[in-house]
Amino acid sequence: MSTLEIEQIPTRSDNYVYLIKESGQGKVGVVDPSDAEPVIEALDRLGWTLTHIINTHHHNDHTGGNLELKEKYGCEIVGPLADHDRIAGIDIDVGDGDTYTFGDAVAKVYDTPGHTRGHIGYWFEESKALFCGDTLFALGCGRVFEGTFEQMWDSLGKLRALPDDTMVYCAHEYTQANAKFAVTIETDNQALIERAAEIDALRAENKRTVPSLLGLEKETNPFLRADVASVAEAVGLPNGSPVEVFGEIRTRKDNF
Repeated sequence: MSTLEIEQIPTRSDNYVYLIKESGQGKVGVVDPSDAEPVIEALDRLGWTLTHIINTHHHNDHTGGNLELKEKYGCEIVGPLADHDRIAGIDIDVGDGDTYTFGDAVAKVYDTPGHTRGHIGYWFEESKALFCGDTLFALGCGRVFEGTFEQMWDSLGKLRALPDDTMVYCAHEYTQANAKFAVTIETDNQALIERAAEIDALRAENKRTVPSLLGLEKETNPFLRADVASVAEAVGLPNGSPVEVFGEIRTRKDNF
């Protein structure tokens, strides 16, 4: 087992790509490379050589740099079994319950469909690091494009079950917009109100709000709280199932 050194790379308008280097064998991976150029620049700056590409799902803003990076470094592409045919150059397929060994670091793999039908997440327990792509965001979750509300709620439940001290390395800087929406759902959640103010202060200085702490997400992210009675009441579904409440919250966010 080994721990990860994690380098965050902002790309496009709001994407985050992650370089990870494990301490055992010195393997270097990139999680969801939207574009090759900023990854190459970061690798050169750090003096690292890429050995792996780790994908959570097939969308271009997560895989757009795959083939150029693979051609340049001869690296291995790891991705979701359910999206094998939609990720060019994929070498290794992983799915729910698998363990993926990256050098001496080990990740547990979770199927997290909803945003896409083949989405997965990687949890490196020893490093307390969750790479969840577009399933879970700071104070938000991904749009439900290919799956169902039930699938997405189940996917979020898998991630919510991880330890509170897990760091959530999501793929976009959406937090301020998510906070503006979240406070319309839980108007009396003091932890959320305080967090929203902190986020506004960070963004006013153009500082990042990602990664976030999973324990704080459990307290403040409405998409993880659809089974909380006060949240169900807040959206007018006091007797609704968690899936119904989640669907209502997601629909409201889509139209916010």
